[in-house]
Amino acid sequence: MSSEEVIIPVLGIMLPIIISLGAFVMIAYLRKFESIERMAIIEKGLSPDLFKRERLTSGALRGALLLIGVGIGFLMGYWLDRQFDMEEVGYFSMLFIFGGMGLGISYIVEEKKAKK
Repeated sequence: MSSEEVIIPVLGIMLPIIISLGAFVMIAYLRKFESIERMAIIEKGLSPDLFKRERLTSGALRGALLLIGVGIGFLMGYWLDRQFDMEEVGYFSMLFIFGGMGLGISYIVEEKKAKK
């Protein structure tokens, strides 16, 4: 067995572990620096409430409309594949188009909700 045949399976196992650890460390450091920033604001005598962001967006609405768009995209991709023999191109293009439309609709709904 050559060294190349050994490296590929090891890389296939180690890569998800490294990516997961990297994401965890990144989130931990972002939280740490956020708390350090808040402590510095408090030490200067300012109120940390000044920097709070109001969440007007609904994550559940955005996720639901995105998944509905992805589902419709799969159906349309399947239809394109059967009608015009487009194979992967139909699936990917419809996923992006209808997923983007779902996010656009969620943006419009959230903007209308924010105006009220």
